[in-house]
Amino acid sequence: MPDGVEVARGYLGKPATLPAALAGVDTVYLAPLPAYVEDFVRCAQEAGVRRVVVLSGEPADYEAQGDPSTWHYYRIELAIEAAGFDWTFLRPGQFMNNTLDWAASIKAEGVVRAPYAGAVQTPIDLGDIAAVARVVLLSSNYSGQKLTMSGPDGLTAPEQVACISAAIGRDVRFEELTPAGYLDLLAPVIGLETAQWLLDGFRMMAEHPMKPEPTVPSLLGRPAVTYREWAVANAGAFLG
Repeated sequence: MPDGVEVARGYLGKPATLPAALAGVDTVYLAPLPAYVEDFVRCAQEAGVRRVVVLSGEPADYEAQGDPSTWHYYRIELAIEAAGFDWTFLRPGQFMNNTLDWAASIKAEGVVRAPYAGAVQTPIDLGDIAAVARVVLLSSNYSGQKLTMSGPDGLTAPEQVACISAAIGRDVRFEELTPAGYLDLLAPVIGLETAQWLLDGFRMMAEHPMKPEPTVPSLLGRPAVTYREWAVANAGAFLG
């Protein structure tokens, strides 16, 4: 950390650590852990936190139309807004880094397996999210705004695989999984509830293809990182 930065340690998943971590804090950048948002709200109010910038997600409005038991990002947004904080919600789509999960099968078999091959995503670079968050945290111009964020291109999973293939100079094929096959593959690893949540997201993008948003270039004054650029920069993760 740079000189002059004071580090306060706390973890949202351990609410008892929050009062000390939030002492003297005016503005918080909040990670999306919905199970603990009510604990955070209580501790932040007691600490006198005024402003909260939430790392939410593009599906928040879609979630709002469904059963409350399925709310993830929307649950966080509701709690923060109801608590009376000065808020801004950052709503990025799929992280480009999420596709690092493909590395093992690419290395072992030269294949990526996923459901809904026609689902159009607008993957975004983590660095772009961080840069936008910095702008928002240091300005009062975005109070009460829900900022949907994306990369510059709408891409299907096979198109993303093609970018990786070009970046590493190896053939990588795409195999589409059925929804049931996807759950069979992922549920033992990450749990059925999380696997179903991810599957629902793929289905949403198949039914409602995502479109690039101008937020990143508008706030940063430069183009957003493309998936092809990201694949080249991270090619080493898929080799071996």
